[in-house]
Parts: sequence; C-alpha cells; structure tokens
Amino acid sequence: MGKRLKTSLPAVGLWSMELRGAANPDVRDAATELDERGFRALWVPGLDGGGAVDDIGHLLDAAPHSTIALGVLAIWGQDPVALGDRLAALDAAHGPRAVFGFGVSNAHSAAQAGQEYGRPVESMSRWLDALDAAPRPVPVERRILGALGPKMADLAADRTAGWHPFLVTPGYTATQRERVGAQPLVAPHLAVVLDEDPDRARAAARAGIGMFLGFPTYRANLVRLGFTDDDLIPGGSDRLIDALVAWGDLDAVATRIQEHLDAGADHVALHVLRPDDPGRPALPLPLPQWRELATLLPNFSTTH
Repeated sequence: MGKRLKTSLPAVGLWSMELRGAANPDVRDAATELDERGFRALWVPGLDGGGAVDDIGHLLDAAPHSTIALGVLAIWGQDPVALGDRLAALDAAHGPRAVFGFGVSNAHSAAQAGQEYGRPVESMSRWLDALDAAPRPVPVERRILGALGPKMADLAADRTAGWHPFLVTPGYTATQRERVGAQPLVAPHLAVVLDEDPDRARAAARAGIGMFLGFPTYRANLVRLGFTDDDLIPGGSDRLIDALVAWGDLDAVATRIQEHLDAGADHVALHVLRPDDPGRPALPLPLPQWRELATLLPNFSTTH
C-alpha cells in the first residue's frame, strides 16, 4: 500500500492556490515553466470542489513530467462514482499522474452540502467504502487523506497511500513516522516566505495561514505538538509562526525542508506566501519566488 505513490513523488514539490483556475493560459504557462525547471509535483487545493478536477486536467496537460495532486478535496457533496470515472478519464488522456486527496473539512462544509458531519473518522471511513464500491474506484495508491490526528492518520495508512498534513512541524513528522512505520506516505505542507526581515516575513505568514489557527482541528493538533494558548492567539505567536513557516533566505528554507525529510517525510510541498510590497503591485503568480526555490531542487534527491 502506498508504494507506487511514494516512488512517483520527488522530495520537494509546490503547493499553490494560484494554480487553481488552470483554464487561464497564464496559469498553464506557469505550470509548464515549473515542470521545465524541475518541479515534478504540483499541488492544488480542492477549495469548494468546483472545477478542481478540471484544473487537474489542465495542469497534467501543461506539466507533462509532473504528478498533479489535489490536496485536498472535501468529501461533502462529492460523488465517489463520478470521481472514479474522472480519474480514469485523466489517466486515459495523460497517464497515471494524478493523485486525489480527500478531507472532512468541517461541520459547516458538511452542512452546506446538506450532510451530517458526524464523527470525522467514521464519516471518512464510510465515504471511502463508497469510493471502493464505485465501478472504477480511485485506486488506493492514488489517493491520500488530509489528516492530522492519530486516528485519521491511521485510517490514511490503512486505506490510502498516506496523508498530507497542513500546519505541522518536523517534530510532528518524526512522531508520526515512528508511529506508523516506513510504508505510508507522509507529505507535509510547508509554508515559505522568502524574506529575511523578521517583521515582514512573520506578517506575510500570518496573512497567509493565520486564519487557520482558529479552526478547532488545527488548534487541537498544535496543542498536541506542545503549543499553548499563548501561542494560539489571533495570527499566532512568533514562536508558533517560526515553527510552522520556513522564512528567510534560500538556505533557511533548505534547512527546514531537510529537517522534515530527516524526520521521515517522503515529500515536502512548498507553499509560497508573499510579503506586502507597497512600492510594487503584487504579481498574480509568485513566479520570482518559484524560480528561486527551483534552484534548491538539485540539493535534494529525486525521492527520499
């Protein structure tokens, strides 16, 4: 379980909100450039699910050497049969390069879809049952979960290739790897700010990920990691931001990537957060930062 996916992912990839909307030619051009610069895994969020699989198709077409991962799609309102059919169609058109990630999101997301959130692990388990029962199910080695806590991580290890945790430290990675063994994929998201000024970098981090610190699932996991109410203030304490976000120069980012890999991560998905620059308008895509990060790729083996 998980072997094929682990060996198809490089040590480092990119996670990007900006790569959604891939019908846009500028987005597809960016994906092509990233592919040419050596990024072999591109991650996009599921958001509300609308158009997510269409975007995967556009990115597979634009980045012919890359795995394209959906990290992650909330299960509420999703049709397991349709998703299995869509993956089969993507495979026929592009080869088996897509990975579907699934998550339970939150009770509000379930209610919006007219469904009951219930116990998250039980709800996800039932949904995976439906996925397995589809005429063309999403194969075990081509699906992952958005998991944090040990019960959801165990479900991911048992029934998918592994999991894609968000807002975690290398210590989390080490603990989970020791707990689940070598086989399941562990592919953490890592926010990155390429700015050496502490105030600007932390401000960019808070603008990019601070809102998530109020979500119960993330708060509970951060408490498990040893953070306290003093850290879980709006936007997060400096200590928390410094632990979750790789900020500074390229060497600082490379060090944090290596810490996750040394802790047992198979793959690290880098998410660029940009500091405000009042003197210049923000570009729609963080291409300068992506190009800088591409220079780090030779430092890491193709697979970990």
